[in-house]
Amino acid sequence: MTFLKLAACITSASLLMACGGGGGSSSSTPTTSAPAINLEKAQDVLETNADIALAAYTDSVETAKALKTALVAFQVEANKADGDRDDTVAANLLNAAKKAWLVSREPYGQTEVYRFRNSPVDELDVEGDLNAWPLGEALIDYVNTGNDGDDFDNKQIGVTEHGVGTDISAVIDVTNASDKAANTNTIIGNTNIVINDALLAKGLSAEDEHDVLSGYHAIEFLLWGQDLNNDAETTTKFNRENAVKTEAVKTATDPVNTFATGGQRPLTDFTTDTNAERRHQYLAIVVDKLIADLEMVQAEWAEGSTTNYRAKFTTIADAADAKQKLTEILTGMGTLSVGELAGERMQIAFSNNSQEDEHSCFSDNTHRDIWLNAEGVSNSFYGTYAGYDSNLDGIDDVATNAVDGYGINDYLTEVGLTGIVAETTSALALTEDNYNLIDASARNGVPFDVLIMTLSETSPVALTIKSLSAQSRAIQKAADQLGLGGVIDEDASSCNSQNPTSTCE
Repeated sequence: MTFLKLAACITSASLLMACGGGGGSSSSTPTTSAPAINLEKAQDVLETNADIALAAYTDSVETAKALKTALVAFQVEANKADGDRDDTVAANLLNAAKKAWLVSREPYGQTEVYRFRNSPVDELDVEGDLNAWPLGEALIDYVNTGNDGDDFDNKQIGVTEHGVGTDISAVIDVTNASDKAANTNTIIGNTNIVINDALLAKGLSAEDEHDVLSGYHAIEFLLWGQDLNNDAETTTKFNRENAVKTEAVKTATDPVNTFATGGQRPLTDFTTDTNAERRHQYLAIVVDKLIADLEMVQAEWAEGSTTNYRAKFTTIADAADAKQKLTEILTGMGTLSVGELAGERMQIAFSNNSQEDEHSCFSDNTHRDIWLNAEGVSNSFYGTYAGYDSNLDGIDDVATNAVDGYGINDYLTEVGLTGIVAETTSALALTEDNYNLIDASARNGVPFDVLIMTLSETSPVALTIKSLSAQSRAIQKAADQLGLGGVIDEDASSCNSQNPTSTCE
């Protein structure tokens, strides 16, 4: 999977270059006149970087726990017998669970900048279990399928291999994926399959990339279902705007308009359907694993330990060690900017008009994925973390763990590299302007999957891809001027993000 293949490979400066450092940049040769490393100030950068990681992962843990609470409340009402259950209450609790999922993405999206370096999320090999996509939805539960070329045709939902076992056919395609009433070819539909942690461990191994079973997006799929059109039929790249439920309006509980544009899984899937309880069981197992994985990463960033990742990361032996650790920070920033975000998460979907390749295709929350990943890069540059948005109005309002520290910009200024500070600041500001356009579009009923229907250089999607590419070059330039070498992994993406309308190889 393109989103999983980048294992943390930076354990030395020489290994960094072996991992493809320097790709997509204007230069990957350290400047011979680079200023001497200021060990005291480099220490400040590392401490702040660790503080932000701890804060963002702590908020991710807490919001994941809040998501679990919402799922449990929904299950309690949904499981009541007919006559005792209040379907209006149950529907409201389903929406509350959806909102809790959306909120849980707000801090987590800002942690993605800690990937592509030897930090815990990759070192512990949990990133795929947390955030893997596209999801193996046809392996988990029934899906509606369409004709060749539709957003959910056999190419998208076909599963040719998986590790679930002989209770499910090794091949899942349009002929057996959508029989909701008698579908024994899915985990939910086959009651011989025990839903437990061991089951989730059987995913993420198939070459066809359609066997993802856990993480945020498994919960998203079960809560929203597929993003179908107003007639509950599969959409196509030519009519996806019909998936926008225009009769729905933004409300206090749905200021993002996501409930109007995402999937519309019926409440009965959780109440009266034959497999309703199995869906609740699956949600419970997945959210527990989500919390456990997040807590494992959080512990590695915690203060007070002498042996965890934070202790090692914030201990500088000498100038070479400081350079290596600054390189790690900039590698996360640069590779996320152009390889993962601009390329894998945006350009592939944009150039191919592919709904299945958008990051949060069930909830139509992709505009927030883009915003939050980009915000994470800015966090590292400026040494700040404002918290997260609990109201879904685009404003960070939970600042319990906010950080205001010493960033890369401060260090560059300290050592006299004010020119690249100004250049990078300008590049980050342009990216922010552009992703704000995507966010505003989604909030007004035109989500990411509708925006990508128009392949244009002037699309907000194209503009954001280009500005992310430009900011990665500024980040690489900063690394060069510090004498660090390459910080962009060439293998992060096959896309030419300077030309966002071009097809990725």
